[in-house]
Amino acid sequence: MTVLVDMKAIEKRFPGVHALKSVHFNLRAGEVHALMGENGAGKSTLMKILSGIYGKDGGEMLINGKVANPEGPREAQDLGVGIIHQELSLMNDLTAAQNIFIGREPRLSFGRLDEKALNAQAQEIFDSMNLGLDPKAIVGDMTIAKQQMVEIAKALSYRSQILIMDEPTAALNDAEIAELFVIIRRLKTEGVGIIYISHKMDELKQIADRVTVMRDGEYVGTVEAADTPISKIIAMMVGRELESEEVVIPDLSNAETALEVVGLNRGKEIRDVSFSVKKGEILGFAGLMGAGRTEVARAIFGADPLDSGEISVHGNVCKIGSPSDAVAHGIGYLSEDRKHFGLATGMDVRANVVMASLSEFTDKLGRLDQAAMKEVTQDYIRQLDIRTPSDIQEVRLLSGGNQQKVVIAKWLLRDCDILIFDEPTRGIDVGAKSEIYKLLNTLAEQGRAIIVISSELPEVMRLSHRIAVMCEGRLTGILSGGSKTTQEDIMHLATQREAAMQPVGEAP
Repeated sequence: MTVLVDMKAIEKRFPGVHALKSVHFNLRAGEVHALMGENGAGKSTLMKILSGIYGKDGGEMLINGKVANPEGPREAQDLGVGIIHQELSLMNDLTAAQNIFIGREPRLSFGRLDEKALNAQAQEIFDSMNLGLDPKAIVGDMTIAKQQMVEIAKALSYRSQILIMDEPTAALNDAEIAELFVIIRRLKTEGVGIIYISHKMDELKQIADRVTVMRDGEYVGTVEAADTPISKIIAMMVGRELESEEVVIPDLSNAETALEVVGLNRGKEIRDVSFSVKKGEILGFAGLMGAGRTEVARAIFGADPLDSGEISVHGNVCKIGSPSDAVAHGIGYLSEDRKHFGLATGMDVRANVVMASLSEFTDKLGRLDQAAMKEVTQDYIRQLDIRTPSDIQEVRLLSGGNQQKVVIAKWLLRDCDILIFDEPTRGIDVGAKSEIYKLLNTLAEQGRAIIVISSELPEVMRLSHRIAVMCEGRLTGILSGGSKTTQEDIMHLATQREAAMQPVGEAP
């Protein structure tokens, strides 16, 4: 098979950091080559060198058999390299066609935009991908999945033979992922080589031909995806075998009910939802995209108003009209989008940890006690094993797993004893996931009531003492956690569109 990319002994240094140490990687035409590693392993740095964003400090890179050192993304595009970042770079107010050809639009006389030719060229690309997209559709009105397809079309418009996909399924549901995989397989048959970066281990067997693993800026090895157990790939990534723990269901028959909701309603998003969570319990929420799980969490936290329903905390009915009301009642919410709603990424770790508790560190004149803030932040850094050079490191420079721990520290400092985790491990590598799982179990053992919302069924099953399943705004059943519940059991309830509430599983 034709080798499209051959990177040999690649070196990259930043001030105080040896980011890449003699890394090897190659890509063949017509293959999906997964690039795996924990956050901070060097995957993104290597791909930024290939796509012209960074220059290398050593080693050799060949593209289509010729030595290449692209000095910018446009030069890399001219060499046939396209990259689709995890954070989509589309302009929501423009059409699909305008996004694809921005800066390269066909022109008529006197520089006028040739809208007809623009849309025709976009339609040609969509047809080649077998996509039923309208070139004139406004991107901001599209689903995330369709925006992802526009981003791929944009990369292919440069006639890219080398396509880098960074976490392409992070915000997609199962049906949208299946649609994306159809596109990827079609591109393979056309000889396009795809570098696929993902933390979702179950996707490897479905889509990857080979897997290259990096760890701490170094090349660990390359294996055939079909012949290599997932457990071996994980061990290559983290340098050790991860424990596979059976869910231990605690006896909470005499435990106090920490949170109870009765008859929550909000339009069609939430329809007559009732459930409770005990102190020391982890209640998982499962369901397909759009089932209403996040909407329930936001309503409990006061982020969205309810049409009707009752929320009780520790047996007392509460009026929660805003997030500040929820926090005052000891409820903390870790949003699925931690960078926008959970963190101030431009501020340091200390500021983020104390953000929800500033009044405790402010004197009568409004001055902050920086010494006390530093002490408490460093205490949580030790407790939660937050890997940061110091408490004044900017949060945006931390890995996804450590950013999540900072959000957890914020709510623990605020003394929240009811914690709602929405997609707690999205965008987090497999090693950091294991640490988050252990942390959630520890919090439950300390007596906190935990709600976990996750689109990954293995995650829900691994963590939950009970599993609440939703479909189209309704709670269709609550299942027991542990080995008695299967993914099929969950999916059965997740597709019960107008089913009445199924028999509720017993509280642990």
